[in-house]
Amino acid sequence: MSQKPSDLRFQTGMKKLNNFSPTRGKTEGLRLAGRWLLCLLFLAGLSSLSLAQQRKELETKRKKLIHEIDIATNLLNETKKNREATLDRFVTLQQQIRKRQQLIETLRAEIRFNDESIKRSANVANSLEEDVARLKEEYSAMIRAAYRQKLSRSALLFIFSASSMNEVFRRWQYLRQYNQYRQKQARLIIETEETLQAKIALLEKRKEEKQRLLISQEMQTKLLSQELKTKEQMLKSLKNDEARLATELETKEKLHRKLNIAIETIIHNEMARSKREAKKTNPTALPSIAEAALTTDFSRNKGNLPWPVKRGVITSYFGRQQHPTIKTIQITNNGIDIKTDRNATVQAVFSGTVVGTQYIPGYEYMVILQHGDYYTVYSNLKEVFVKKGKKVKTRQAIGKVSTNRRTNTSQLHFEIWQEKTRLNPTAWVIRK
Repeated sequence: MSQKPSDLRFQTGMKKLNNFSPTRGKTEGLRLAGRWLLCLLFLAGLSSLSLAQQRKELETKRKKLIHEIDIATNLLNETKKNREATLDRFVTLQQQIRKRQQLIETLRAEIRFNDESIKRSANVANSLEEDVARLKEEYSAMIRAAYRQKLSRSALLFIFSASSMNEVFRRWQYLRQYNQYRQKQARLIIETEETLQAKIALLEKRKEEKQRLLISQEMQTKLLSQELKTKEQMLKSLKNDEARLATELETKEKLHRKLNIAIETIIHNEMARSKREAKKTNPTALPSIAEAALTTDFSRNKGNLPWPVKRGVITSYFGRQQHPTIKTIQITNNGIDIKTDRNATVQAVFSGTVVGTQYIPGYEYMVILQHGDYYTVYSNLKEVFVKKGKKVKTRQAIGKVSTNRRTNTSQLHFEIWQEKTRLNPTAWVIRK
């Protein structure tokens, strides 16, 4: 039995379109382009997560440094501009300069990061533009091929001209899959265009952000230049005043030794008392469960303890170091000195017990808190809110910082001990 010409035409068309393409090479390219786009978007998503994290870290660091510089600037403005306050102003300015240099480096890193981001976004945008053009071209070719074979106008004729029910089902299934495929390619074009527009918008945003960073970098560089000139002027003034500074330093060292003796005495007495108490209840002289737990908790919080004041600038660090201006003199600090606001409230960095309060000339009132085997020391307080033997909680107010009338500076001296061993506080408190 001879076949109708229409059947022959439809069967030929079906064989060609069974691979979803009257122009197979182009549509295979379309399918591969779709897969490539999905892979690109997936990899771009993973890369974006990592880049977003890096961007966030740089932004957080920049904001933190700006905040610290603002604090130092305010404290510097509060310091009296007189002969006695020159060293305090010089030390605070040094910290401000150091922070501003770090800020400039962070801004440079952000600018480099934005340059790389702009290049990546531009490359992706170009690729997406090429993909959109190719997808539209191949989609148009597919529509033209379908039109030439009259699938859209003769779908029913194509189905019902089949020689068997099985052939009817196969033709119907074919047309359904063909339509689904065509719709899928149309969605792919739309999604690709949307992704392209998002990338173009992101590219513009990154360019604007880079411009703001460049302006900020230029401004910070100018401020740094001014501060360096001021520092040189102050250094010259201090060089001419070395004799007075050396005398003041000698007096301060004597006062510091008295403070150290007072701290050691209180800690030694408390350790002896704890051992006596332990022997009464436990012949093996093991520490109590509560003390052991407090020791462990304090140790676990290393690097996460809150600052003893709400805000401030460290003007003298732990350990042996060179004097800020007199190069021939070495000074030793058993803790850190934090320049802070006038009448700033001092808070406990961890829960514990008050084991000592004492007045030390030159360091005003001092408070020592015990946290198991650890002790925290807060000195240069003009007021004390706690008494010996009282329990305190983390961040509980224990006093107010004293202000030097000659220089108008407020500074807290803070130390951390583990029994008889002095520890570096900057390794224990949260970095600011």
